[in-house]
Amino acid sequence: MKNIVPHLWFDQEAKEAVTFYMSLFEDSRMLRDIVIEDTPSGDAPLHYFTLAGQEFAAISGGPYFKFNPSVSFMVQCKEKEEVDRLWNAFAEGGEVLMELNSYPFSPYYGWIQDRFGLSWQLSLVEAEPISQKIMPCLLFAKDVCGKAEEAANFYTSVFPESSVDFVSFYQEG
Repeated sequence: MKNIVPHLWFDQEAKEAVTFYMSLFEDSRMLRDIVIEDTPSGDAPLHYFTLAGQEFAAISGGPYFKFNPSVSFMVQCKEKEEVDRLWNAFAEGGEVLMELNSYPFSPYYGWIQDRFGLSWQLSLVEAEPISQKIMPCLLFAKDVCGKAEEAANFYTSVFPESSVDFVSFYQEG
């Protein structure tokens, strides 16, 4: 099965954001740049790139959409120093969503929105091997709270060769 490539929508700062993100992660590079002509925002630059081997795309498509924390990227780090380095970079002009601290689910974790509005969850992973450094995460809150498992089952029914490999539930309260 081919991987799903996250596409990030920026107003006009996609290239700046891509350059910033690639400076933070090893195994990152620009794959290609194209221009989509005659969009509602005019000509829209589209950048394909990798971060830690994970492919992404980013478009400067105009002010039609804004990031929010319902979609974030979980970054698994093997060393506390890496968590701190990424945290400090994302914190410049960003907004803390959950303080960098120890939590029952992680010895060192924080959730932050960077200066471009993209949301990152940084986690120290000590015991198990890291199979994918950066993972897209979907948050189901408010009217769809409690529907993550239902959504995962639906998504895996739509995409061939996909599966739900692990489910973790919040404790009561």
